[in-house]
Amino acid sequence: MKKNRWLLRAVVLVLLSGILTTSVSLAAEAGSSDDPLVTLSYLNGTFLDSILERVDEKIAQRSGQSSGQTGGAAADTFTVVTLSNGQTLTGSIGCEVMLRVGTAVCVSPSSPGLIDESSAVTLNNSGALATNHLYMMTIEGRGVKATAGTVKLLVRGGYTIA
Repeated sequence: MKKNRWLLRAVVLVLLSGILTTSVSLAAEAGSSDDPLVTLSYLNGTFLDSILERVDEKIAQRSGQSSGQTGGAAADTFTVVTLSNGQTLTGSIGCEVMLRVGTAVCVSPSSPGLIDESSAVTLNNSGALATNHLYMMTIEGRGVKATAGTVKLLVRGGYTIA
């Protein structure tokens, strides 16, 4: 009979410790200051949600910046622009242009005119654009004037045509 009591006490003690451990682990919320270990539920819930919110904010900010352009699409995509002889495309700061068809020259009231990103040189007023070279406007008032009947450009960024 004493042997059975000892066994009963051991079983009750094991059950009580199991219940106590379970209740303590359930009381601590995953990912909180009470549970400092990084758990999968914290990564999937709290952390992932905060990262996605930040990404959404950045996307909204960038969309707001590119929506004020006079011409062209979003700042991260190129748009095909066709100019007739004598028309001038004037780009905003950061606008990029690539001559694809025809001939064109740089329009600039002062030096530097356009930055040739392909060959890392500057192109001054009346300088001819090279086909398939990428040019950037780094100062307001810079542009490209068509010198052929039909000129096709790839343009990324804000611009106006006159």
